[in-house]
Formats: sequence, C-alpha cells, structure tokens
Amino acid sequence: MATKIDKEACREAYNLVRDDSTNVIWVTFKYNGSTIVPGEQGTEYQSFIQECTEDVRLFGFVRFTTGDAMSKRVKFALITWIGEKVSGLQRAKTGTDKTLVKEVVQNFAKEFVISDPKELEEDFIKSELKKAGGANYDAQTE
Repeated sequence: MATKIDKEACREAYNLVRDDSTNVIWVTFKYNGSTIVPGEQGTEYQSFIQECTEDVRLFGFVRFTTGDAMSKRVKFALITWIGEKVSGLQRAKTGTDKTLVKEVVQNFAKEFVISDPKELEEDFIKSELKKAGGANYDAQTE
C-alpha cells in the first residue's frame, strides 16, 4: 500500500518549530499504518533523541541555535532516523517516503539520515550545521 501524509496536521507541527514565539524545538513525523502523521514534540533535544529507538523509523524536524561570537542564528535540520532493527523493506521505503515529508518540511539547513545513535549527538549535528552555515568568526578574538 502506498504511503500517504496528513499534510495539514504535519504542516501545523512543522510551523510550531519554525515559530519563534513557541518553546517547541522539535517534532517527529511517524507512521500510523501507511500514513505519515505528526508524532511527539518537545522543548529539549535530549527528548528527541529518546524517540529514536532501534525499532522505529521516523522523521524529525529540529531547531538549533548556532553561531559564534559575532552572531547567533537559528538553523533547522531534517533528520531521518532508521533504527537498527527496522526491516530492510521498511528501510528502503523510508527513502521514498521522505519525499512526502519534504512536501511539508521545505526549509532546513541540512538533512541527515541516521541509524547510529552516536550521530544524533547534539554537538555533532550542530557542527554539521555550522559547516553548512557559512562564515565562522570563532577564530577571531573580540
């Protein structure tokens, strides 16, 4: 059966993360049967990591504050998590299903496909976002 997405509900969750007036910094998009729907949401990145268990596949949209001594800026990441116990068929479908998620989640600095919990570490994600962000003034002193 072909995967579908609840665009309206997912767009609401996506906009929560993008909205500067909310504390929500992440949302997940999960499978409910063959439909992708909004999952959990939270205000701390560690809570997002706890959603990424070895037996699930999900998409996460996460807000990070990056920058350096000269400027702070908000960057968004699209994280595709595929747990190590997810079947081969589901793994393969996740790649094509991501196109449905990208119809809703359109603005992000970097995209990640992760199966190793170590790659979910906040410092790793932030350093990758920083690389994608352009100018880095950390080497200069104030």
